[in-house]
Amino acid sequence: MTISQGDTLPDATLVQMGAEGPEQVQLTDKVKGRKVVIFAVPGAFTPTCHSAHVPSFVRTKDQFDAKGVDEVICVSCNDPFVMKAWGEATGATEAGITMLADASSEFTRAIGMDFDAAPAGLVGRSKRYAMLVEDGKVVLWQPEDNPGVCEVSGGEALLENM
Repeated sequence: MTISQGDTLPDATLVQMGAEGPEQVQLTDKVKGRKVVIFAVPGAFTPTCHSAHVPSFVRTKDQFDAKGVDEVICVSCNDPFVMKAWGEATGATEAGITMLADASSEFTRAIGMDFDAAPAGLVGRSKRYAMLVEDGKVVLWQPEDNPGVCEVSGGEALLENM
């Protein structure tokens, strides 16, 4: 079942690159008592993700900060090494966006947003979405109908609805 507005996020273990290498991150620790934006993409360095989705959050990061958002998190079903390189390549890391790997698709499957596009080499990936989470509860949920577009899940679109 796909997560909906009003639902509580399930816990999941994601991975980020730390000073000593990959570090596990419990999602419940990231969202407990905090206002967090989470957006997900089908794949690092893929066309729409790289040229539209991540840049929309880089452009709007300061506006999210001004609205009291504690953290903006990008999730992708890639490994943490790729997420680190991608964060650096897009300017997301410099902008203060947290790049988290859902390498096993655990979180993505738990919220019902997984898909496969085997002909394109994408297996066990996340559909594109953005959400605003307050103290673990989804208060704004904006999934895309098509993973190849970034309209309702972009930074500007999420800000407009906050």
